[in-house]
Amino acid sequence: MSSAKQRMVVTGREGQVVTSLIERASVAGRFEVIAVGRPELDLSRPETVAPALKAARADVIVAAAAYTAVDQAETDEHLATIVNGVAAGSIASAAHELGVPMLHISTDYVFDGTKLSAYDETDPVSPIGAYGRSKLAGERAVSRAHRDHAILRTAWVYSPFGKNFLKTMLRLAASRDHLDVVADQMGNPTSALDIADAVFAVAGNLLDSNEAHLRGIFHMTGEGDASWADFAEQILTCSAERGGPNASVGRIPSSAYLTPAKRPANSRLDCSKLFATHGVKLPHWHGSTALSVARLS
Repeated sequence: MSSAKQRMVVTGREGQVVTSLIERASVAGRFEVIAVGRPELDLSRPETVAPALKAARADVIVAAAAYTAVDQAETDEHLATIVNGVAAGSIASAAHELGVPMLHISTDYVFDGTKLSAYDETDPVSPIGAYGRSKLAGERAVSRAHRDHAILRTAWVYSPFGKNFLKTMLRLAASRDHLDVVADQMGNPTSALDIADAVFAVAGNLLDSNEAHLRGIFHMTGEGDASWADFAEQILTCSAERGGPNASVGRIPSSAYLTPAKRPANSRLDCSKLFATHGVKLPHWHGSTALSVARLS
């Protein structure tokens, strides 16, 4: 293989995952990350997708950008479906025409959250909100349009970048002594920086081998599970250890924190298939949380 870096073209310019991919590319070494976004590539206008991706000369494409306003999607499902569903299919179609593999970032919200244990890739999908429906539409569009794909479902994404739960907790703790946080929703906090490292590994495997078992749907989250309250306590403990903002955490039921969109009570994902197939296992969320907090201290 040539020593020249391969071009990983990623949709979006400002999201947590694309920012992490750009930062971690120097560590991974193999890829040059090319971020493509508006106005050249506008997911709300799927007709812009193919020309932008063809111009970017990709060796592999990562569909990282998405409509992620979960509550707003309840009243704007049409736009969410265009961005997360139709445009995802357009990205896959472009990847097919270019003859390059595609990685598509999806979500735990494709499940209804009623299972008592962690979801694996064979479990039936049944989203309970507009955002989940739009992301499921995207998964199906990708699968129809391009065989050479890996759909990577993740959850509870945080990082030092953008807007996320970790940064919100630190911001609120800077001005409050007590925070009430939902304790009856479970999931796997996942660092976008860890996602980036995993994406590089999976992309490399797809480029190096045409084996069918490397394609398909995979779950990709941080090791270990937590409630939102558990996650908040760990964030604030890490912050306090560094002399940063701290607050006590009150544990409340989700019924006490009503939102326009209902959240899955169980968002835990079983990631054993990803490890068995691609040799990829994300670190435990405790350590990755500490690293993100340290970056923000």
